[in-house]
Amino acid sequence: MTGRTPYERLGGEAGLRRLTRRFYALMDELPEAAACRAIHPDSLEASEQKFFEYLSFWLGGPPLFLERRGPPMLRARHLHVPIGEAEIAGWLLCFRQAWAEQVRDDPALDAAVLPRVEQLALHMRNQAA
Repeated sequence: MTGRTPYERLGGEAGLRRLTRRFYALMDELPEAAACRAIHPDSLEASEQKFFEYLSFWLGGPPLFLERRGPPMLRARHLHVPIGEAEIAGWLLCFRQAWAEQVRDDPALDAAVLPRVEQLALHMRNQAA
């Protein structure tokens, strides 16, 4: 990867917004994501905004999440909803598909980001297998 941040390589704010919008659209569209979709509110608008803010900071862009919401503590923020294998699998399916559609021809970026995303998703588990 070059010296540019993953945020910059995604296309900055516009590229990241396309990714997060597609991610949540897929959550509504894919039957395999039903368990993940079920733990979200009816409207995904606020969830998409929070995810956008988090990824902006996480990928090396503006620290929007920190400025607006404080330290991420993502697992603690999600303890009120059950997250097990089905929820993680659906979430990862949506992310991977949105990523594949929005991020093209950048194997170095894929290699830098996708394993970290998978680790993050697995870290969110709060239900036994």
